[in-house]
Amino acid sequence: MPAGRRAAALALLERLEAGAPDRVDANLTDFDSDATEIILGFAFADVVSRPGIDLKTREMLTVAMLASMGTAPGQLDFHMRAAMNTGVSRQEIVEIVYQVAVYAGVPAAMNAMTSAKKAFAEAPE
Repeated sequence: MPAGRRAAALALLERLEAGAPDRVDANLTDFDSDATEIILGFAFADVVSRPGIDLKTREMLTVAMLASMGTAPGQLDFHMRAAMNTGVSRQEIVEIVYQVAVYAGVPAAMNAMTSAKKAFAEAPE
């Protein structure tokens, strides 16, 4: 990944959660030396950093989508924390979970509640 693209991806990941770039980069590199370039470069440098939607809104959308999928609990946990780190309030997360219940079903919402409660417990008051 070009140095600027890699730096942009890691800087954005750091904005989402302090310390995350080192953990994510190590995890991806442990899988394959190109994984950071391919995955972080695409996700964070190419898409998430685009100017059309602010980061707080992107995180709200990400939480809703991951909760609706119901198949990525670790990612949902991370993005619940990241959402709060970008200014999403507890009440906004509660409302997202209710929206998930309507459109993705109660089981998906129950899983999202579990993830939200973890993020709430870890967040400073």
